[in-house]
Amino acid sequence: MIRAIVLLCFWAISILIVGPPLVLYAALTGNADPLYYTACALGRFGVLLVGVKIEVRGLEHLQPGHTYIFMSNHVSNLDPPALLPVIPGRCSVLVKKELFRVPVFGTGMKLGQLVPVDRSDREAAIESVQAAISALRQGLHMVIYLEGTRSSDGRLLPFKKGPFHLAMDSGVPVVPVTMLGTYESWPKTRFSLRPGTATVVFHPPLNPADFSNRDALMDAVRDAIASALPPERRG
Repeated sequence: MIRAIVLLCFWAISILIVGPPLVLYAALTGNADPLYYTACALGRFGVLLVGVKIEVRGLEHLQPGHTYIFMSNHVSNLDPPALLPVIPGRCSVLVKKELFRVPVFGTGMKLGQLVPVDRSDREAAIESVQAAISALRQGLHMVIYLEGTRSSDGRLLPFKKGPFHLAMDSGVPVVPVTMLGTYESWPKTRFSLRPGTATVVFHPPLNPADFSNRDALMDAVRDAIASALPPERRG
């Protein structure tokens, strides 16, 4: 429990100290790079601070200068701070709209071109896809947690269909990502945090043009993510 408290306090204090000046800089200059990369550094440092190491596999599959949609499973609050800092280049993320209401944090996400998602409103969901396509056209990667929420038992949940509409409409290559070890360190059902290793597995990119429809691409992404999971967690 002490580790979880330390991590949350570190992130909260960091946001209060460095957040306002970086948000102000981004608002005045239109350059959100310092805000994004500082947030990634603080996220990663916080994870390491509480004894969770980060291991990366499959970076050789990513070509420099290319834009990708990273589609990942989601089992822990450790997933974003373990994944985002190891992706080469700046990312946007599909995020629950409620998080944009958090002071400083929400403003920073808007300036960083993160995309709010409201799955209860079909028109808003369509707007989110268009906003994501706009971010991709500006050269930002997109990171999407396909299940829409953290799995409570580490098993793959059913995927949301919206991300695959985005992939087919944009034509941007999809990189399936498997998160390992974060569930053991900090699952949804437990507040206490344990040391361990968070492993990020990047699978070979999939070209949406190679698939006849959205469902075929969804099946291929699910198979790729599941291939690195233990058999009992493949859903």
